[in-house]
Amino acid sequence: MDPTRRPVPRAVRTRAAVAAVLTVAAGLGVRAALTGDLAKFAGDALYTVLLVWLVLVVAPRTRPVGAAVVALAISVAVELFQLTGVPAALSEHLLARLVLGSTFNAPDLPWYAVGALAGWGLAVLLVSRTSPSVALGRRGPPGMRPTAPALGAGASRSHRPAASPATARSATRAVIAASRSALSRRRSRAEGCVVSTTPGA
Repeated sequence: MDPTRRPVPRAVRTRAAVAAVLTVAAGLGVRAALTGDLAKFAGDALYTVLLVWLVLVVAPRTRPVGAAVVALAISVAVELFQLTGVPAALSEHLLARLVLGSTFNAPDLPWYAVGALAGWGLAVLLVSRTSPSVALGRRGPPGMRPTAPALGAGASRSHRPAASPATARSATRAVIAASRSALSRRRSRAEGCVVSTTPGA
């Protein structure tokens, strides 16, 4: 992601929440449309994608790669937790079965990684769409125009406002008048010196 772009937390949280709802709908659709291992593995990947969105909802300033790593860690932890038998005991409840699963299955682990990778890519896209450019000299969206640099003693000449033609003419005339005045004074002094040195003066 461009370092000159900063994510907007509220926008990230809102879009991540919408994406989470769509991911849940996709997971339910997969379970209804597919059967067997294909449905199970697709559900595993979508489970991790859902966790990526939830991480961004809770902490919208989290980087996409960080959200994907956290989601993968939670997915693996839940899968390993199934070795204790507690999820199997709670599997009678639909919500517990959806969140914790029931029995440990080692082939699920690679699909969590697939889901984390997919979630990372989608999160990068989401964050980049909610990050207005703040780089100087770039035209951003309405309300995000770059401000002009302040003029100071160390400001470069390129940042100083150009003089108008009338101002330039006035400055030129002032320089000419000052030059004529200095020349007249020099002539007066020279004539005085000549008069003082003339015999009989």
